[in-house]
Amino acid sequence: MKHTHLSTDSYKGVRDFYPEDMAVQSYIFDMWSRTAKSFGFERYDASILESSDLYRAKGAANAEIVNEQTYTFIDRGEREVTLRPEMTPTIARLVAKKARTLSYPLRWYSIPNLFRYERPQRGRLREHWQLNCDIFGAADFSADVEIIALAQQTLIDMGATPEMFEIRINDRRLMERLYLALGVRHDDIQTITRLNDRKNKIDQSEYREELLKIVGDSILVEEIIIMLEKSDEQTDVVVGLAELGITNVVFDKSLARGFDYYTGTIFEIFDVSGKNNRSMLGGGRYDDLTSMFGGEPVSGIGFGMGDVTMRDFLETHQLLPSNIKNTAADVVVIPWSRKENLPGQAIAHQIRQAGLSVSTAIGTQKVGKRISLATEKGAKFVIVLGEDEVASGKLTVKNLSSGEEQSGQLSELMNFMSVA
Repeated sequence: MKHTHLSTDSYKGVRDFYPEDMAVQSYIFDMWSRTAKSFGFERYDASILESSDLYRAKGAANAEIVNEQTYTFIDRGEREVTLRPEMTPTIARLVAKKARTLSYPLRWYSIPNLFRYERPQRGRLREHWQLNCDIFGAADFSADVEIIALAQQTLIDMGATPEMFEIRINDRRLMERLYLALGVRHDDIQTITRLNDRKNKIDQSEYREELLKIVGDSILVEEIIIMLEKSDEQTDVVVGLAELGITNVVFDKSLARGFDYYTGTIFEIFDVSGKNNRSMLGGGRYDDLTSMFGGEPVSGIGFGMGDVTMRDFLETHQLLPSNIKNTAADVVVIPWSRKENLPGQAIAHQIRQAGLSVSTAIGTQKVGKRISLATEKGAKFVIVLGEDEVASGKLTVKNLSSGEEQSGQLSELMNFMSVA
């Protein structure tokens, strides 16, 4: 009987993170956290499992995601649950639960992993991680300015310059007034908004045909297109960003964002390099979302930035530091032979008590090769341990950066290893 081996491939649309990949992922997450904290944001999190009702509720739903892209199943308790496809409904639930006891404005951030069943392509996978930053309890437009400034700063802190990207802004309330002024039925505005969210993914003739089906008047179609193409508004948010020196801003009336819960400002940041011409992050204001859970609504605005698009951006613009390493240890103890393996573990254990990270290279490769591997992994020091060292207790520590060496008892060498 032929034995069938399991595949080593991961599930389609997700990634395996080997140490070198994890090093880049950790760098991105660390930089995201640093920038968010520099704006006074606090970190939160929640489970990846949510009740499916959370994504179907009126005001929270995105029809495409709910109907076609969620990982939804019945658990063993006969409850319908969903792997979260986005984080905003979750944070709205958290805020609504303690709405009366929280101190506003809230500035919260998270780096959740999210799941959407969609066709894997550049910048879009079935599982990804995302920086989410939200402000709750601040209805003034200055909060919109702050959250967009934070979104831009996440790129600047990674080494980007404003010439590499463009901030595109629209306003759902303004668009509603403009559509109504043209004679568009109120019930059709949301349908047009959803069509505009696909506008750049279909050709112009198809867009016009779809728009005509919605409004039923070819003259009105042309008026809508003319209105969308004229984007010279100077809203409070655009003016506010300019006062902060953020001028790579375009007011784009065709910008839609796919979620129904947006009530005001919406925005996206686009890479304009030509090599990676896509949206890298998006968000907006949602002032009614917490009302799904009862009680008074708490105003909110936020954005999400995916790790896949972030890495694509950094690689496109050559912004990833060349020295990123998932450093395993500060010090590597290298036993000369198998006889020194256990004494090597004992020495490593003593060094760890001083707060340094230590690994023991107990492999069978030649000592020179193991020193080279320690250097590649970013270790700062090596200690080669042979019979004489074990017998005498006298060790030699080498600084891999400077080449400097010091010898002595371990207690005498701790300061040498700790100062680097």
